[in-house]
Amino acid sequence: MTQGCAAPEQTAHLPATVDLNNEAVIQGTVTRDGAPVSSAYARLLDSSGEFTAEVVTGEEGVFRFFAADGDWTVRVLAAGGVSVDTGVTAKTGEVAGLEVTI
Repeated sequence: MTQGCAAPEQTAHLPATVDLNNEAVIQGTVTRDGAPVSSAYARLLDSSGEFTAEVVTGEEGVFRFFAADGDWTVRVLAAGGVSVDTGVTAKTGEVAGLEVTI
């Protein structure tokens, strides 16, 4: 199943096809009052602030990007005009985990 920009469903578990030896993963969960927020938009911005990608959070409030090594910003947009930016560093072989509270 796909959502939003034809991205695969966002779940907490990495797909079996992901080889962390060759991938840098940015993954996070969006919560509000301790509960996961589905249907929020997570945007990936490069170090200059340019839009790179967007996914919609799944039922578990999870989003995931595969990115090049470096510094990124994840912007979460949710109902009610919520916009939260969080800086993150991606590195091949690692999952950079984020918890975004809105």
